[in-house]
Amino acid sequence: MKSESMRPLIFGEVLFDYFPDGTVVLGGAPFNVAWHLHAFGLKPMMITRVGSDELGDRVEAAMQSWGMDCAGLQRDTVHPTGTVQVTFRDGEPAYEIVNKVAYDFIDASLIPSLEGEWLLYHGSLALRHEASAAALGRLKREFASSLFVDINLRRPWWHRDSVMALIDGADWIKLNEDELAGIYPEVESNEERIRMLSGLVSEQIILTGGEAGATAISSSSGSRVSIAPEARLPVTDTVGAGDAFCSVLVAGDLLQWPLDLSMQRAQAFASAVVGIRGATSQDRDFYRHFTNAWAIQG
Repeated sequence: MKSESMRPLIFGEVLFDYFPDGTVVLGGAPFNVAWHLHAFGLKPMMITRVGSDELGDRVEAAMQSWGMDCAGLQRDTVHPTGTVQVTFRDGEPAYEIVNKVAYDFIDASLIPSLEGEWLLYHGSLALRHEASAAALGRLKREFASSLFVDINLRRPWWHRDSVMALIDGADWIKLNEDELAGIYPEVESNEERIRMLSGLVSEQIILTGGEAGATAISSSSGSRVSIAPEARLPVTDTVGAGDAFCSVLVAGDLLQWPLDLSMQRAQAFASAVVGIRGATSQDRDFYRHFTNAWAIQG
């Protein structure tokens, strides 16, 4: 059982998404999760790196304005702040991700002193270069009491062996059906893939399926909790829906909600996020609707 004093420690990319209509939105899966968790009142620490440029200034200003802890925000004088070009194909987002940006070079030696217990959340994109991989390694060795891995496979920025190493020993893992097939391409059925994955993950596998909803699968017992999205909800874009879902699962784990309740709340929050442009909102009332319903004191 998690300690009531445990805080979320979020590691990875922060970047700007450039949309076809000219909109530019602050994002990155780990950053989105940290942004939501802060709005939920759970005081995340974000470990990331941005350039010493105008976009980096915008990231720091946004974090400060939102009230986030900036102690883990590093500035890079060589590499620029991360950017992504977002396009849509049949309503689903596709991403052109710029290489060798600041979040690829998170410096292990600049990680602040961290006391107490931490739930470490991270994805896979920011680990494509050795520097950030080494920084994550230090966090896992020295600070993590619990580990939540969110797999985001973005071609060509992933390799099966490195992804499998990230999964091995995780407490929770979230991935979608395409990603599950991608890490077990030689296995024909999802059921067999899940069985193999259960040998690596200690608590829960969260398998998402877009319009089909999501299923939480216990690694130990095989028991399942499934949830489907509400029908006929307005959709602006689906960018960040998985991050929204993840943020509530992390919150539920820290706040010790029953799993079925966490899944219901995660689906409701993700359904709201697809109704806005981009993955996060700067409208505190958007979040207050949920924190009031969930009786979270921010």
